[in-house]
Amino acid sequence: MQYRILGRTGLKVSLLGFGTGGPSAFGQEAGISAEQQRALVKRCFDLGINVFDTAHGYKDSEVQLGRALAGIPRDSYVLSSKWSHTEWKSPAGTGDPDGPIWEDPGKMVEGVELSLKRLQTHYLDIFHLHGVRAQHCAVAAERFGPVAERLKEQGKIRFLCLSERYIVDPKHKAIVTGLNRDPQLWDVVMLKYGILNQWAAREALPLAQQTGAGVMNMAAVRIKLPDPAKLEALIADWKQRGLIDRDSVPDKNPLGWLVHDGVTSMIDAAYKYGVDHPAIATLLTGTANIEHLEQNVASIDKPHLPEPDKHKLAQVFSHIAEYV
Repeated sequence: MQYRILGRTGLKVSLLGFGTGGPSAFGQEAGISAEQQRALVKRCFDLGINVFDTAHGYKDSEVQLGRALAGIPRDSYVLSSKWSHTEWKSPAGTGDPDGPIWEDPGKMVEGVELSLKRLQTHYLDIFHLHGVRAQHCAVAAERFGPVAERLKEQGKIRFLCLSERYIVDPKHKAIVTGLNRDPQLWDVVMLKYGILNQWAAREALPLAQQTGAGVMNMAAVRIKLPDPAKLEALIADWKQRGLIDRDSVPDKNPLGWLVHDGVTSMIDAAYKYGVDHPAIATLLTGTANIEHLEQNVASIDKPHLPEPDKHKLAQVFSHIAEYV
């Protein structure tokens, strides 16, 4: 396992981290047992993974992860959890579908306390304000920044993360706005960067490097890339809409040309690409399958694609900013 430093936090983190969200939700969707979850976490440690990410909203993942980590020395891993600071509903009479109902700042303290109880720990290494939007960065910083500082002073959290809501923000405007406005507040940012999601390399990732914010990469391989039919349909749609040239990549197996010279599969290529940028300290994988976990770790053992392939990927996809 390779390790990088998570920005100015100084935390030494594994290049591949383990996430309990996504379609698997720590194996909850597949109904795996507590014993299987403990075996999965043990295998993570065996492979050198030391980053574990969860959230209030990932079903029972906090409780289950806390149970699986019980008895493991706390200083041997980095623990990350998230709290949603708003409810995304339209307040009565506003007519604004994006209008947030802001949580009271005291609820943030309650959220941290609840995470600590569920995870059976005394502190979180990284605490996220989850799903911040660009237009709300100022209010989020003013409302919750002072609370985060008090929680740091109390030793309940170590670092504060701005976690984007990528589904509505594929250009990472929240990350850019937050780091420009309050560079010292946000110790870490979480965003999505991958083969089909390269926009962060334009501004968000360089800005994180400039401000010293550590970067966690989420869902770099999830959704379209692992599913051949969905990937082909997406490429067909982008060609039809004129987003990419019709001859830029094949209609069938459109990214198969990446599989060569030690790159064993499309998934292998996607993991390598997802950690290739030097700003990224750790990429999260959410698999609950130990064999897949081992394959993903093997992928980032050599975290680079050939330069000509990276150049072609940039030519074809770097101008696209869509939720995929």
